[in-house]
Amino acid sequence: MTQDQTNTSAHKTPPTATGRTCWVIPDGYIPPDSSGSLESHESICVLNTGTTDAQLQITIYFEDREPLEDIVAVVPARRTKHIRTASLKSGEQLIPPGVPYAITVSSNVPVIIQYSRLDSTQPELALMSVMAFPLG
Repeated sequence: MTQDQTNTSAHKTPPTATGRTCWVIPDGYIPPDSSGSLESHESICVLNTGTTDAQLQITIYFEDREPLEDIVAVVPARRTKHIRTASLKSGEQLIPPGVPYAITVSSNVPVIIQYSRLDSTQPELALMSVMAFPLG
């Protein structure tokens, strides 16, 4: 094996954290209804490529009420996690279905965040997936 081959091998490169530490998702909406066997839902999809667990702080913002704050999630090192927004709690408060909201996610280490929505309110379901907006 040549020196160039050794330096480019994926197995020889130590894992590093990639991404950003602050993300924004301005369009959230949990569809209130489902049809068929698939449940309408949204997910924050997080990839942690680093060697340290990612401690996430999530805040949910609304048009007409105070935000849901102090929501914590952990994504283990070198793992991915899909966090359903309907499962997020601040105290006993949940995100109500059928209400527009936005999300900020802060992390102690760089992560990559994608956002997905499955709308199965009609038989011709729709799946949307977008990258969150990175800030820091």
